[in-house]
Amino acid sequence: MAIRINEHYARGGFGLSFEFFPPKNEEGENRLDEAVEDLIQFNPSFITCTYGAGGSTRDKTLEIVKKIRDSRNLPVAAHLTCVGSTVDQLRSFLSEAQNLEIDYIVALRGDPPKGETEFKAVEGGLRYANELVALIRAEFPHFSMAVAGYPEVHVEAPSPQVDLENLKRKVDAGGDVVITQLFYNNADFLRFRDDCIKAGIEVPIVPGVLPTTGAAHLKRMVSNCGAKLPSDLYDRMEALGEDVEGQRKVGVEHCTQQLEELIAEGVPGVHFYVINRAQPTGDILRSISIPHVDQSDW
Repeated sequence: MAIRINEHYARGGFGLSFEFFPPKNEEGENRLDEAVEDLIQFNPSFITCTYGAGGSTRDKTLEIVKKIRDSRNLPVAAHLTCVGSTVDQLRSFLSEAQNLEIDYIVALRGDPPKGETEFKAVEGGLRYANELVALIRAEFPHFSMAVAGYPEVHVEAPSPQVDLENLKRKVDAGGDVVITQLFYNNADFLRFRDDCIKAGIEVPIVPGVLPTTGAAHLKRMVSNCGAKLPSDLYDRMEALGEDVEGQRKVGVEHCTQQLEELIAEGVPGVHFYVINRAQPTGDILRSISIPHVDQSDW
């Protein structure tokens, strides 16, 4: 059995993780396989995989992480949300994950289904992520869990204080690590980290980063998650017009600078939202120096 997820960030180590999503077709599957192959060389601590809206690709998620675990002998985490599921259905997924020897769960409430503006629990389901964390801790205690944090505040939270209280509930219920939503201004993350410490949240706070590849991509990503659009970065990309490679380089440069600053601030690790494309993440990792990590074979 793999070590608990929080231990990847302990004893002066640096936790490195990559997040993928289930492909929709054969071309996507080939791209995912190539991305995994390319990024394995960076010796990640673990790999995570999301699933489609409303749990539409849960079986595929388990298939992907099982394949990675078996072929690479690498710890893996499956995402799980409350969306569209009864407690019995959640138990069924967790039982299957247990049978497949999945190591970790990323426990989330989940976003409302497309076309809906607010989350609604199904009859017999759960309303909040802390309830899901508590269920897992009580009935599947061997699973180590990551939960989500929001440096710029969750879009549904009435205030930063309420959002922080909700996060503490998830950690107190059994969350072992907080992985943040993407952000492009490090000041937002550092303020969030300080607020977590003041609130008594003592688990590792891990920044989640998304290397953007262009102005349109950047605008779409921040719109999807409620993050702030970094106008300076967006304007630099947009000014390059149809220069796709130039926009990609600007995005990589920005994320590289982000990580250099975050590492200097002592973050315990970093979680890359890879979007099933390895090159931007690989370019960034080759450009930075990570404490306590042997990068000689990168």
